[in-house]
Amino acid sequence: MTVVLAIVCNDGVVIGSDSQITESDRGLSFPAQKLHPLGPCAAWGGSGARGVLNDLRPILEDSATAILESPDIGDELQERVLPILKKHYGNYIPDVPGEGSGGGVSAYLLAAGYSQGGPWIVEINPNGLIGRYEDVGFHAIGSGAPMAQQAGALLSHFRMTERPVEYGVVGVLRVLEALSQTSPSVGGPFSVAAIREEGAHHLDEKEIAKALKDVQRWRDLEQESLDRLFD
Repeated sequence: MTVVLAIVCNDGVVIGSDSQITESDRGLSFPAQKLHPLGPCAAWGGSGARGVLNDLRPILEDSATAILESPDIGDELQERVLPILKKHYGNYIPDVPGEGSGGGVSAYLLAAGYSQGGPWIVEINPNGLIGRYEDVGFHAIGSGAPMAQQAGALLSHFRMTERPVEYGVVGVLRVLEALSQTSPSVGGPFSVAAIREEGAHHLDEKEIAKALKDVQRWRDLEQESLDRLFD
C-alpha cells in the first residue's frame, strides 16, 4: 500500500509520503523513496507500477523548469507523463502462462508546489487525466488514499488552509502515522517536503522526528481538552 498526500496552507503547501513498497505476488516488502524534488519549489510522488515511476523520474527532473514556468502546470505534467504511460501500457502482457497475476502497469502521480503566486496540487491519474486540488486544500493518491481522504476530512475542522506550513507538516505526518498504525503495508520512514514561495524544504530525519513529537503533543492537547469537556 502506498500513500502520497498534500495539504495547502496559508503560505505554501506540504506534500508527504510513506516509504513502504509491497510486492504481493512475490511476498516482498521493503522501503523505498517515493517523494522526489521537482525543481526548486515543488515535489512529486507516485503510486503504482514502479517501472512507470522510475521512467518518470529523469524526465520530470530534466523538465522541471519548463513545468514550473508553464502557464498551465497540469498540461505540462500531462505532456511528460502520457508517453510513459502509453509505452508501458502498450507493452503490457496481462496473461503469462504458468504465472499468477503480476499486477498491472497503471500509476498515479501527485505533484505539489508554489509558483506563479500561489500553491498548487496536481494529479495525473492512470488514464492520463488531470486533477487540480489546490482549491480543495487536500488530496491523496495510492492504495491508502481512501483512508487518507477520510483522515483529511476528520482534520478539516482544524482549518489547515488558514495556517502556516508548520501546521501542514504535522497534519501530513499525523495522517501518515495513523495509516501506519492501521495498515501493515503503510510504513516509515516518512518523507515530507514543506514548500513556500522561496522554495521547497525536504525535511531530514531529525526534523521528521521533531515533527512527530509535535504530532504527539497535538494529540495530548486534544486529550486534555476532551478531559475538561464536562468540567
